[in-house]
Amino acid sequence: MANIALTPPKARRNPWGFLLTFKKVLRPLAALAVILVVWQLLCSGPNPNLPSPWTVLQETWDPLIINPFFDNGGTDKGLGLQIFASLTRVAVGFTLAAIVGIALGILIGTTRVMYDALDPIFQVLRTIPPLAWLPIALAALRESEPSAIFVIFITSIWPIIINTTVGVQQIPQDYRNVSRVLKLSKTDYFFNILFPASVPYIFTGLRIGIGLSWLAIVAAEMLVGGVGIGFFIWDAYNSSRMSEIILALIYVGIVGLLLDRFIAFLASLFVPAEQK
Repeated sequence: MANIALTPPKARRNPWGFLLTFKKVLRPLAALAVILVVWQLLCSGPNPNLPSPWTVLQETWDPLIINPFFDNGGTDKGLGLQIFASLTRVAVGFTLAAIVGIALGILIGTTRVMYDALDPIFQVLRTIPPLAWLPIALAALRESEPSAIFVIFITSIWPIIINTTVGVQQIPQDYRNVSRVLKLSKTDYFFNILFPASVPYIFTGLRIGIGLSWLAIVAAEMLVGGVGIGFFIWDAYNSSRMSEIILALIYVGIVGLLLDRFIAFLASLFVPAEQK
């Protein structure tokens, strides 16, 4: 008897799908327009405390908006270069936190003695505000650049450790039993069961950590100085350039969103669809 391959029927295309996509774009744009109109009305008086959207646009158009990568030497740089300097610090600190945090999380999650010994300590340390670590870092490292990177590291490592630990501990007992029945080596168990099962939790910790990293570097740069978006905001405040501060905050929010979406994209490549 010949084998007959059954092919599933083609999914019906929704002719109104483009309208749903259009609505998803239109609604936030409409909300943004309302916010800008209200902001413009509230800041249109004779002596407003904050500039209106139109004033921000006029005062920052040249050169901050049209030329974000200008470099006049020292700290007089465009917002593009300021953000790039901050992202460089975040990349170093967050990468170190991811490596150390995932390794520690797996170790703690698989070893009951390590969990009982270290979890209470980590729960205390993670509640310390990021900037409280800065004086310790400056006293120990004596330089602002490694101190800022340390603040990023120490801020973002806790959610990575905690979520990785939870992921390892949540591995179903059936998986462990199967590994014993098949007599898998520790290496095979790690790469075929432990790590794949923990990946969704790991990426949850990474997404939280990258957001905290971006928050921490902006605050740390206000204190350590140098080139960076945090110092740019603080310097603009000291010079009463409120329009530049508002523009910088918009850029900070956009970059933070892009960082979160980047980690989410990486998660989509590694996390199986049934585990999302």
